Parts: sequence; C-alpha cells; structure tokens
Amino acid sequence: KAQLSSVGMQATAMSAQVSMVSAMGNVTSALAGANDVMDAKKLGTTMAEFQRQNETAKLKEELMNDALADAFDESDVEEEADAVTGQVLAELGVELQGQMAGLDAPSKAPPSAEKVATTEEEEALMDALPDLRARLDAL
Repeated sequence: KAQLSSVGMQATAMSAQVSMVSAMGNVTSALAGANDVMDAKKLGTTMAEFQRQNETAKLKEELMNDALADAFDESDVEEEADAVTGQVLAELGVELQGQMAGLDAPSKAPPSAEKVATTEEEEALMDALPDLRARLDAL
C-alpha cells in the first residue's frame, strides 16, 4: 500500500513537470514572436530619447524648485519689509526705537481736554497730509 502511494505521488510530480515544460514552451514561443516583431535599433533609439527627455525634465524640476524656494524665502522678505518700513518712517521723521518702551496700553476712557487737538493743529495736519502721501507714493 505504501509503495502504491509512492508511485501515485511520483506520477503527480511528473504530471506537474510536464505541465510546467509545456507552459515554458508557450512562453518561449511568445517571446520569440515578440523579438521578431520588435526592432532592437529602434527600441534603443527610443530609450535613449526617453532618457534625455527624463533628464531634461528633472533639471527643469530642480530649477523650478530652486526658484520657488528663493521666491518664498520668508527671512529675506521680512528683512526687506523691515528695511522699507524703516526707510518710510525715516523719511516721515518718525523714530520708533526707544519711544514705545514706556507706552501704556490704550484705555477706553474718553480723551481728556488736554489731548484733544485744536482746530489749528488739525488744519496743520490736514495741510501736511498730501505732502506725506506724495512722499509715501514715491517709494
């Protein structure tokens, strides 16, 4: 009985090998047909062109990434904005450094009579406003 079982297993293994050889033969003939249809020189030329185009695309991508990184570099933008703000304030005659240290927080109380601008002061400010705007626009 054991010997009969062994013969059955060998037959099954041989059948599997025959199926595998048949499948390998089919694949071999299919690949041979594909090789006959394809032109190796044309394929090589196409692959070389693809490689060139791929390298060009990578280079363009790197350039775009560098340009975008430079354009959105916030530290340079902040420094430039601070410089322009300082220039505008200097031209207007306003000096911020050291003057804001002792300022109190604004209160909701109405301004006192001393702090209310007189009409003469308001007129002087209104006269100076167009000149200040022109200077600001010139920047």
